[in-house]
Amino acid sequence: MGHKILLVEDDPCFGSVLKSYLELSDYDVIHCTNGVDGFEAFRKEKFDLCLLDVMMPEMDGFTLGKKIRELDVTVPFVYITAKSMKDDMKLGYEIGADDYIVKPFDSELLIFKIKAILSRCEHEETEVKPKLIELGAYLFNTELRTITKGDDVIKLTPKESRLLELLYYHRDGLLQRDKALNEIWGASDYFTARSMDVYVTKLRKYFKDDPAIKIENVHGSGFRLILEEK
Repeated sequence: MGHKILLVEDDPCFGSVLKSYLELSDYDVIHCTNGVDGFEAFRKEKFDLCLLDVMMPEMDGFTLGKKIRELDVTVPFVYITAKSMKDDMKLGYEIGADDYIVKPFDSELLIFKIKAILSRCEHEETEVKPKLIELGAYLFNTELRTITKGDDVIKLTPKESRLLELLYYHRDGLLQRDKALNEIWGASDYFTARSMDVYVTKLRKYFKDDPAIKIENVHGSGFRLILEEK
């Protein structure tokens, strides 16, 4: 078997079929039928990716995603849901989800998404990057994925860290939306664009107390990081 996947799906029939399909694609799959058992499994074992149903008994997928992120900010997870409300997707991305897939879906599409996410994660782990970057009064550690100011430390998710790096390398110029979407999310569509907008908003909140750091929208084109001189 290859990468290890945690599948948390409360429909036993659908979950069993999906587990078998993933195993045929050479993934090692642990299937749990509720959020509580899913979280216990996550605490006990190391997973490369999590597939989380949204509507579940005992603990819903959003709560489970938050608890997973508290333990591990790097593990990617994808929400499986029968709902396609924009607010639900926005909440999922704010929690730190890497993607959404809405039931009913083509199983091959799910496999494609999983392969793309795992490939990007492996690339991020092996890529050589400068370690420390000064951003106004903050210090951005690309290796630890943290931004610090004095004793205050903010831990970034892999996507937040990569987006901040891209903004820095294009500082005072333009980070094109499509470039960021394709480099970080591997696609440029409505849902990934919505996700990126959520991440940009989160980065702005991290730096809201430092007027020397501004992340501007360039309408229809992308984003610009402006660093004022000290």
